[in-house]
This record gives sequence, structure tokens and C-alpha cells, in this order.
Amino acid sequence: MTTGEVQSSGQKPTAIVWRNRAIITVATAAVLVIAYFVLAAFIPRWWAQRLASTVHGSFSQGIWWGLVYGLVFTLVPLLLLLLAVRMWKRKGGKFIAGAAVIIALLAALPNLMTLTIVLGGNNAAHAGQRILDVDAPAFRGACLVGAIVAGVIFLLILALMGKRGLTRRKAAKSATTSQSPLVTDER
Repeated sequence: MTTGEVQSSGQKPTAIVWRNRAIITVATAAVLVIAYFVLAAFIPRWWAQRLASTVHGSFSQGIWWGLVYGLVFTLVPLLLLLLAVRMWKRKGGKFIAGAAVIIALLAALPNLMTLTIVLGGNNAAHAGQRILDVDAPAFRGACLVGAIVAGVIFLLILALMGKRGLTRRKAAKSATTSQSPLVTDER
């Protein structure tokens, strides 16, 4: 049988299947690389312009919106990831956990786009930095402070959840040890 023929069971030969998979993989990788370069040139400038139109060059607005963006778009994704971890162990919770991870990534996008401006080394990132310097002053620093505050709040939530779990385990343990069988003397 040649490689182009279909087997009697109606299935394609494995060589053709693997060739098709390889072509699809290479094509997908090429599309992703092209999309990366297009987005790397577009996102920092575009996001800096969106922030600049929100802040309008005001220091107080830059601080306010920076704190809001840093706090909300860090705390919400962290809480969603916590939900995903807790739901992963439950029956049927894998779908909810996966959805929570996807929503967490989407919720973190504003901070991730700001991070591309702050840490990026390409021309678009430098253009975004200049836009934020002029039209959204104090936004980057306030966003960092908001993200740190969100991280501290998240750690406090984790500590409270851990303390609550420890208290529950102690209560359950003491309840099981205190329920000793009753001894009755029936003579």
C-alpha cells in the first residue's frame, strides 16, 4: 500500500496524519510569532493612549487611576486563581477552575499591558513611556503601589483562610475525641 492510499478501515496512514499535524503546528507557530510582533508594536502605544485619555495629564487623576488599576486588576485575578485552586479538587470543579483561570488572565490584562510599557525595551514601549510621562503622570508608580497593596490584602486573606481551616480542624478533632462511647452499668 502506498502512502497516498486509504487503508481498508477508512483511516489515513500514520505518516500522513503526522505530516498534517506538523504542518498545522508550524503554521500555528508562524501565526503566533507574527501576532506577537504585531501586538508588541501596537499594544504599548495603544494602552498608553487609553490611559492618557483617562488621566488627562492630571497628577491626582494619575494617582487615583493607578491605585484603582493596580489594586483591582491584581486582587481580582489573585482571588480568581485562589478559587481555581480550591475548585480543582472538587468533583466537577475542573470546568469552573479552568474558567476562573481564563477570567483571571483576562482580568490581569490591564496590569500586564502596563507592564509591557514599563519593562518593554522596544520602540513601542519607549513611546508608551513617553506618553505616560506627559499625559498620565504618576500612573505607573501608583499602579505599582496598588498592586503591592493588593498582594498584601491577598496574603491577609490567605492567612485568615488558613487560620479558619486550622480552627475547623481543631474543632473537628476535639469533637471526635470528646464523643467517647458511653459506658452504662446495667447489672
